[in-house]
Amino acid sequence: IRGCRELGMVVIVRTDPHSVLQDAYEAHPEWIAVDASGNYQRHWASPHRWVTCALGPYNFKFMTDVHREIMSLYRVEGIFSNRWAGHGICYCEHCRGNFQAAYGMDLPVSHNPRDPAVRNYLAWRQERLFALWRLWDDEIRKINPEARYIPNTGGGALSSLDVKTIGELSDILFADRQARRGLVLPWAAGKNGKEYRATLGNKPVGGIFSVGVEERYRWKDSVQSDAEIRVWVADGIANGMRPWFTKFSGTLHDRRWLQVVEDIYSRHHRWERYLRNVAPLARVAMVYSQQTAMYYGGERARDKVEDHTLGLYHALIEARVPFEMVHDRLLDAAHLAPFKTVILPNIAALSDEQCDQLRAFVARGGSIVATLETSLYDEWGER
Repeated sequence: IRGCRELGMVVIVRTDPHSVLQDAYEAHPEWIAVDASGNYQRHWASPHRWVTCALGPYNFKFMTDVHREIMSLYRVEGIFSNRWAGHGICYCEHCRGNFQAAYGMDLPVSHNPRDPAVRNYLAWRQERLFALWRLWDDEIRKINPEARYIPNTGGGALSSLDVKTIGELSDILFADRQARRGLVLPWAAGKNGKEYRATLGNKPVGGIFSVGVEERYRWKDSVQSDAEIRVWVADGIANGMRPWFTKFSGTLHDRRWLQVVEDIYSRHHRWERYLRNVAPLARVAMVYSQQTAMYYGGERARDKVEDHTLGLYHALIEARVPFEMVHDRLLDAAHLAPFKTVILPNIAALSDEQCDQLRAFVARGGSIVATLETSLYDEWGER
């Protein structure tokens, strides 16, 4: 940290609260996540580790103390947490007791969004995680008022935390989209830039990119091709994200990525003044809807909701139509004022208020393109 500061650098450290080793499991079994059958959860990739409960004392007490210790010792400018939000429903004594106290019912065992227990759990989980976010941010800023807590979170319709609230809480955020895999197209990084900007406005967003291969077996000492790294980062930069490269392990087995990343940063340094404090000129907006994904899509949200967004996104790119993304909870006149056309790709779940906002947009002279089951369900996914 001293060396970084001598170079005029800001230092953000990373914590990863999602698992512990055997000694912690033995000393504090109450920290460990529990499945629906009552079993403590072993780590899916590292069997010698145990998965922690995100909503109980491990995060709220122990990791709060860890963050205080880091800030007290080093007064860094921020703490970034990876995998802080849990992995599926936890049935530990704390989660069962807290959910019972909040809603007077047992934790759900299904994932059906028609189930009242599932709806309540989704709301309760968000409340707990946003309370944890605020707690860590408050404790960090008590020690260094200039520092912030930065969670690894956010994104589009499939994000499990409300991106509108994320936009309100964040002063800076990072999109952890390290590289593409499978059939992911090169514009996917930039799509995240649009989605974050929809709720963060002009606040800075870093685009985390990796130089390693991201296919099924993520060998982090591997190196992608020059062109693959460049095109992925370039689309993120073009959509407002600031490049933030990550290289895992301190050992360089393959040095081919070094020149590529140096070139990206040298070019970004030359262009950066043209990329700050500018507003897109797009007059077309495409809506993304977390409530549609959560309550209409459910476990099939990727194919029932996100695939429709991806299809129209690609069509607009092929047609060379500049466009922005708009969050479905920000359809008011102020947020839709820059646009002449709003696209709703199977945005099935819309409240009466949201429908009225869209009618008002048309009354002001706007146009709408809506597909499939758009607006045929209320905000809870009920027909």
